[in-house]
Amino acid sequence: MKYVILIHSNPQPWGHPTSDYLVAHQALPADVRHRLNTEFEQVMTELQANGELLGGEALGDPANARLYRWRDGEPLTSDGPYSEAKEHLAGFFLIDVGSQARAEEVAARFSGPDETVELRPLMWPGGDEQ
Repeated sequence: MKYVILIHSNPQPWGHPTSDYLVAHQALPADVRHRLNTEFEQVMTELQANGELLGGEALGDPANARLYRWRDGEPLTSDGPYSEAKEHLAGFFLIDVGSQARAEEVAARFSGPDETVELRPLMWPGGDEQ
């Protein structure tokens, strides 16, 4: 079963890993930050070793985003992202796991202070059905 793990964050300034740029994460004791970073590296190693990690990318500064909408029968381009959003899409990971329970276990391990992790199944979990 294929899932995407979406990382929503709003670091100031923008940077990756996003947690390093979040006040809530920076306020944690050094040993807690170290433990969280170690746990993240462990889950990434585990996913790679199990063949469950299909890919992932960090996204650039949302200040450089462009939005494309359709208005009055014409394409309309504007600066992005949505200005009212507190958090922006910071990156994603694509995983292929045996069950929804496993996907939920993995996604929970990606969460951190002041970040939101969204787990969403692919529309066609096999990746080739349409």
